[in-house]
Amino acid sequence: MDSILRAAAMYVALMLLFRVAGRRSLADLTTFDFVLLLIIGEATQQALLGEDFSFTNAILVIATLIVLDVGLSLAKLNAKPLARLLDGHATLVVEQGRFLHSRMRRARLTEDDILESARDSQGIERVEQIKFAIVERNGKISIIAQE
Repeated sequence: MDSILRAAAMYVALMLLFRVAGRRSLADLTTFDFVLLLIIGEATQQALLGEDFSFTNAILVIATLIVLDVGLSLAKLNAKPLARLLDGHATLVVEQGRFLHSRMRRARLTEDDILESARDSQGIERVEQIKFAIVERNGKISIIAQE
């Protein structure tokens, strides 16, 4: 029972911490972000398993995490406010060729981040060529070019 409670508490704690930390897609991870994720994974493993490294305990912890994840995804389907709270929402950061700096600050993005995404996805070189830039819920920046 201790393993199940540890797994549930760790799941909630990590969900809250990553929600506060903000969105970033896996494609945009820096080397430091990757190393940080590895360290977090190791710390999480130690907190989840404690002193019991048995196969049974590991299966219990994994099953608990999967049940929590599936349960929350089902709950989000039926409760839109819960989905918005847990997953966030898309954020407009460029509108009609103008940066929206207050929203960019909240998303922790720079002008260079947005322009890099525009060059990468659309071949756009200047902000004036962008109709909309949207930070999606998964952290990816979608670019819609001016006509």
